[in-house]
Amino acid sequence: MAEAERTIGTPDVDDEAAAPAERPRGRRRVLALFVVAMVAYLLDLGSKMIVVAKLEHHEPIQVIGDWLRFVAVRNPGAAFGMGEAFTVIFTCIAATVIVVIIRLARKLYSLPWAIALGLLLGGALGNLTDRIFRSPGVFEGAVVDFIAPAHFAVFNLADSAIVCGGFLIVILSFRGLDPDGTVHKD
Repeated sequence: MAEAERTIGTPDVDDEAAAPAERPRGRRRVLALFVVAMVAYLLDLGSKMIVVAKLEHHEPIQVIGDWLRFVAVRNPGAAFGMGEAFTVIFTCIAATVIVVIIRLARKLYSLPWAIALGLLLGGALGNLTDRIFRSPGVFEGAVVDFIAPAHFAVFNLADSAIVCGGFLIVILSFRGLDPDGTVHKD
């Protein structure tokens, strides 16, 4: 009879013991996310300002022989210079990534995830800043790239932050760690 009187959706005592906790323990890691993002963004912004002021329209700087040099390149496309006609689309994608990360921050209890998402956020903000404020115009700006390893594409610190953040997310996912701090073993 008690079973019939129970409100639909309310758990039994047994259901409560089997159900996982509603909220992970520990502190939210929003501050860590934003600190990492700000550091990545400021390093990228500062490096691009130096490159534009000191390296653009000058000879490349050989850093490590023929292996690594710094050269100022304006990239209107995506990685490896592909998609030059889709600059507005890349701008929208970067803005979407930023919004998704900020929304996810509310549920963030894992420090490794905060670092990974902070790197993604800082990198996306760095390249989005170029897309908005650099020539030829708003939402069509070319990204400043300058790190040129031999036999590879020219990139910048924002690209490095994005790749490192993405790589860390893959590792965390394979290890079963979720952004909310829970660990699952699938």
